[in-house]
Amino acid sequence: MSETGIVTNEYVNKKITVKDMAYIGLFSVVISVCSWISIPTAIPFTLQTFAIFCAMGILGGKRAFFSVLVYVVLGMIGLPVWQGFTGGLGIILGSTGGYIIGFLLSAILYWIITKFFGDGIVVMIAAMLMGLVVCYAFGTAWFMVVYARDTGEIGVVTALLWCVAPFVIPDIIKMIFAVFITKRVSKYVGI
Repeated sequence: MSETGIVTNEYVNKKITVKDMAYIGLFSVVISVCSWISIPTAIPFTLQTFAIFCAMGILGGKRAFFSVLVYVVLGMIGLPVWQGFTGGLGIILGSTGGYIIGFLLSAILYWIITKFFGDGIVVMIAAMLMGLVVCYAFGTAWFMVVYARDTGEIGVVTALLWCVAPFVIPDIIKMIFAVFITKRVSKYVGI
């Protein structure tokens, strides 16, 4: 508000609108549904990261972050929104929980980068790639700590070979499709 008590445009733009909440809820559901879809390969993977990339590209950083936050909170309270229809704190505290928290870090990083550098295609791709690297790094560090606690110590190279290497190419492909869909959707829908 300004000194005169009149609501200024700057103040209004900082609030989350009902429309924003609807998009945030919608994409939280999309992320949940995509986490249930498993692509059967030698090492199966889900479409969870694809949905997160789509949320980032279509909704922008702020709403994408809140979509991922809602998704993570729903899973933490026990709703079966994660891969394999699972949920609960046990999953977060388990060996792969760091990757779920890493999705939040990716969304925050995307939000920060696009806020300062705009949302052009090059910035969008760079922000998604950096977010993916942060997710991998945080998730792998978490995996190593939990694995050491439960089973025994593991080297960084081994952890990366188990937890990151099989997913790099599928995640890059999902990112490419998400950027393509983002550009198509933004032509026809004013989100």
